[in-house]
Amino acid sequence: MVLAVAGLAGCSEYLDKEPLSDIEENDPYKNFKNFQGFVEELYNSIPIMTSQEYHCCWNFGEDDYWEPKETRLMTYAIDQGNFWGWNESYYSYFNVGGRTETTERMDKGHLYTLCWRGINKCNIGLANFDKLVDATSEERDLIKGQLLFFRGWFHFMLMQYWGGLPYIDNVLAANEPMRLPRLNYQETAEKAAEDFQAAADILPIDWDQTTAGKTTLGRNWTRANKIMALAYLGKDLLWAGSPLMNKESTGSATYNVDFCKRAADAFGQALSLTESTGRYELADFDHYSDIFYTYKQNIINGVKEVIFYENLSAGNPGAWRWNLVNDFRPQIINASGIKNFPCANYVDYFGMANGLPIPDITKKDAESGYDPEYPFRNRDPRFYKDIVYDAVQCVKDGSQVKDSDGKPNPNRQYASLYEGGDYRSEIPDKACFTGYMNMKFVSQYMNDWDGYKDNNILVMPMMRLADVYLMYAEAVAQGYGSPSSSAQGYSLTALQAVNKIRARAGVADVAAKYAGSLDGFMSELQRERAVELAFEGHRFVDLRRWLLLDKAPYTYKKAVYFDRATDMSDAVRFADPANAHVLNLREEILLERHYSERHYWFPFLKDDVNMYSDFKQNPGWD
Repeated sequence: MVLAVAGLAGCSEYLDKEPLSDIEENDPYKNFKNFQGFVEELYNSIPIMTSQEYHCCWNFGEDDYWEPKETRLMTYAIDQGNFWGWNESYYSYFNVGGRTETTERMDKGHLYTLCWRGINKCNIGLANFDKLVDATSEERDLIKGQLLFFRGWFHFMLMQYWGGLPYIDNVLAANEPMRLPRLNYQETAEKAAEDFQAAADILPIDWDQTTAGKTTLGRNWTRANKIMALAYLGKDLLWAGSPLMNKESTGSATYNVDFCKRAADAFGQALSLTESTGRYELADFDHYSDIFYTYKQNIINGVKEVIFYENLSAGNPGAWRWNLVNDFRPQIINASGIKNFPCANYVDYFGMANGLPIPDITKKDAESGYDPEYPFRNRDPRFYKDIVYDAVQCVKDGSQVKDSDGKPNPNRQYASLYEGGDYRSEIPDKACFTGYMNMKFVSQYMNDWDGYKDNNILVMPMMRLADVYLMYAEAVAQGYGSPSSSAQGYSLTALQAVNKIRARAGVADVAAKYAGSLDGFMSELQRERAVELAFEGHRFVDLRRWLLLDKAPYTYKKAVYFDRATDMSDAVRFADPANAHVLNLREEILLERHYSERHYWFPFLKDDVNMYSDFKQNPGWD
């Protein structure tokens, strides 16, 4: 079984003494330096989301659309309803069960295996913790806090996709049969909550402020800390209180008020410490893109907003700049890569700068000010940060993009995403199918030949401060019953938390018509999460926990089509694409996903569930 065998194997190799080795049995644990070396492998067990060998995918909701003939991606399997694809797909950061080759980068893409191994590693460390005798009380707390945090974190990462688990909190003997039964989701979440809380009780807010952390001063920003543990405690409890997880545990497809209250209070503690210490802070909007990538700088930015990163090792970020970046570049400029584009219906969530949603992208709306003849005007400012739309400049030097006659072509220099435009018609198998391109993770000018591959770095945040504010808002509203409620010990209301994230982007507050009721507020909060966290890998879990995955319109992936109006010259359009005039705007379904009840959970590997009867397969996957 993976959790009992593969997990033990990875750690036993690390600890086993070679025949001629001088390492004593207790050496890995005898002092802080040695034990911290043991703990470092836990950070190396964090998966790489964005760099699973040459390509990878991490969005499985209705967020993006890959070229339809490409079948090796996990997203393709998910779209087809084949959730075995988490293990079978060639490009997947969950596991790669069908591969025989291996590389360091590929090994860091195995979320499933890495989590079980990490859990076992934590338990080995905790079982040997009493051997840490040459250490101060601060050093002992740092070691134990990290072990507890990661044991909760690895369990949580598995739970959110596979449901309730056996909670492994001791070292499993390889020669003893596995007999631990699967707990339900909320029972598993309670165990993880105990570990997160225990970690939060003893971890520092900032390692740089500790005596032990002085030896690695300035390089401690990814280490587990008190705020991180409290934030994941809140996330663990909010997920346990969400409709899907509550249904799995109790049969009730509603929010669990008690779990949501506890989540709100944990988030409140995390945010209170954040605001009083400045350990984390929201990036100003001018540097919003720095949260995700840097262009021609060869550094990682965004650390003040990012609470938890994907794995920073094993070919990341190098793999991004040398290959995966081509997946986001238009085929007309670079035909290599497996092309990926934002779904038009997902882009529709980016409403108006006045804070109002767009009811129907094809119809004029007096209240919001949306006009389908000027669909890019006055949109949420994050639209302009995240999305390449028609007529946006993509190449700085127009002389680099020429027609066959050698003359510069402005419809190559500027995104020609109208129906029949060059970006959508040349090389049809790799065309910009949806009518939009992703700019959240790639500079629009990464399409230039002038060093587009050099010194560009993407590292995906797995949790950032904006997400915590939004999770806090959801937990407070559902736990304490109102958008105007707040958590114990923290004054910000649910409504104020959402508006804080909007204010950073220059978007108006949630409108009064939505702020006055829980249902109205939740509709805007769900849309806010879609916009603020767009393409960061959160949407699939959100749709599942809200029990929306199998319901229209969330089952659709659409493209937008329109014509450029002839009353506007190209020069004017290219100079001000946000105010471009278009005609005949419409959307069409590219793909409809057909899901049933079983698709709310991934199936476990058959070899795992066949090991013993108390380890049950998820419903519908026998």
